[in-house]
Amino acid sequence: MKQPQSAPPPVALAAPQPAHWWRHAPLLRRFVSDLLHAELGMMRCGRAGLPPLPWADSLHLEADVGADSLERYALATALSSSLHLHDSGAEQGLLDGATLAHWIACADHGLNQVAERLTFKTSGSSGVPKHCTHRLDLLWQEACFFAARLPQARRIVVAVPAHHIYGFLFSVLLPLACGLAPVDVIDARRMLPAQLVGQTVPGDVIIGYPELWSALAEQAPCWPSGVTGVTSTAPCPTALALQLSGAGLTLLEVYGSSESAGVGWRSDPRQPYALLPFWRRAAGDTLLRLAPDGTQFDCDCQDQIDWRDETLFVPVGRRDQAVQVGGVNVHPAQVAALLQRHPGVGHAHVRLMRPDEGQRLKAFVVPAADYDAATLVAQLAHWVREHLPAAARPVSFTLGAALPTNRQGKLTDWIITDGPHADTP
Repeated sequence: MKQPQSAPPPVALAAPQPAHWWRHAPLLRRFVSDLLHAELGMMRCGRAGLPPLPWADSLHLEADVGADSLERYALATALSSSLHLHDSGAEQGLLDGATLAHWIACADHGLNQVAERLTFKTSGSSGVPKHCTHRLDLLWQEACFFAARLPQARRIVVAVPAHHIYGFLFSVLLPLACGLAPVDVIDARRMLPAQLVGQTVPGDVIIGYPELWSALAEQAPCWPSGVTGVTSTAPCPTALALQLSGAGLTLLEVYGSSESAGVGWRSDPRQPYALLPFWRRAAGDTLLRLAPDGTQFDCDCQDQIDWRDETLFVPVGRRDQAVQVGGVNVHPAQVAALLQRHPGVGHAHVRLMRPDEGQRLKAFVVPAADYDAATLVAQLAHWVREHLPAAARPVSFTLGAALPTNRQGKLTDWIITDGPHADTP
């Protein structure tokens, strides 16, 4: 890999002071609702029984959501950690009320006192969630960069949650950086693809992820002029990006992570990513970030990087072996380890499905000796529903006498041949 020699310094883009995003009630409501909804889903290993989003201010965490005292304490801790309410003492009031309106008011009170940082939690599906703290002025700097490239934006159509870093940047800060009002942010998460496409108008900026774009591509052979798509969270297949652009969509691909926020971008899938102007390559895959106030700090890339020059690059695979399912990082090796805790499993191997099989995880299982294999698949389907969030659950189980390996004895892929719960291939 070519090492940097005399890389140009990063540029501290001039940006106005970060907007007081929390003073826009719909934005704060969506952030708090999304976080609480996601946290409850993680606690309960699923969101069955939870009222669908969006939530009204009158929603009661006990009467409407069924949150007991332990869950309310955990929710308060999560919200305080994310918005740093403990820095102002505002977290003390969270447990004094149980309506969404009360919790939003506590968040607003705390942010009006201290709002310099936010902490985003990685999905942690089948892994250990990581807490990533970011300065608001750095996030605002990134939002202003992309806003300058979207002068035609009239609406932001959102299909991602606001409490993850990608959603916060592009559905909370970006509208404000574009000069839009909260009413111009359209929550499309409950829209079917045909409905979303049917409501698209010139000036829309759709914030999505590769699986959504795949579904939308089937419904939109031709996009209205002046519509922009943004995709992140996972690599967008080149063929899909070319299909979308060929149908008239301007597609911006954003590369980044919860640890770094946005690092690079491109508008042509055949070209490498370009570093955002406030980043530069340091040594190896370490990056240097320049803040608006002139301070600098290092950040390690979460992926292995193929550098084309000092500012152009292509990610070539995650260092932690995570894969993306529905925009969520999952760890197949740890899912396999969970499967092996079941008494009917001798060995297990978990992989992401082949493109022609689907977009979820699949598992190859060697039954334990003397175990009734005839009922094992149904048991495992129930087992993963009890122990894993949706994105981390294998939806196909193939049984065999030995794990699939190549001639070198390394674990390899297998083909699902008999439907969603295949038997021995």
